[in-house]
Amino acid sequence: QVQLVESGGGLVQAGGSLRLSCGAPRNIFSFYTMGWYRQGPANERDLVATITSDGATVYSDSVKGRSTISRSYANNTVNLQMNSVKLEDTAVYVCNAKWREFSFWGQGTEVTVFS
Repeated sequence: QVQLVESGGGLVQAGGSLRLSCGAPRNIFSFYTMGWYRQGPANERDLVATITSDGATVYSDSVKGRSTISRSYANNTVNLQMNSVKLEDTAVYVCNAKWREFSFWGQGTEVTVFS
């Protein structure tokens, strides 16, 4: 089982910024597409952003323009920087590593945005 380790969640005031990080094993990180998803109360997972091994990115409309996903091969992490956070950004953020039919999930990190 592949272990993805997330960090950076917590309380954030609306209008502020948050930064999430997810570490993955080197043999996974080097060629998997990495992504962040938001998990709802029924455990449904909605895309936030993904980044391929060659740096191509996809963002959901809800975060586009105020978020940046990036990956660091120096420490095998994928980062999500989100600015101008909104109350509706409150969620459990879950890291994902995907390649072909293989898909691995982290445990999630909770983000609560307050006014």
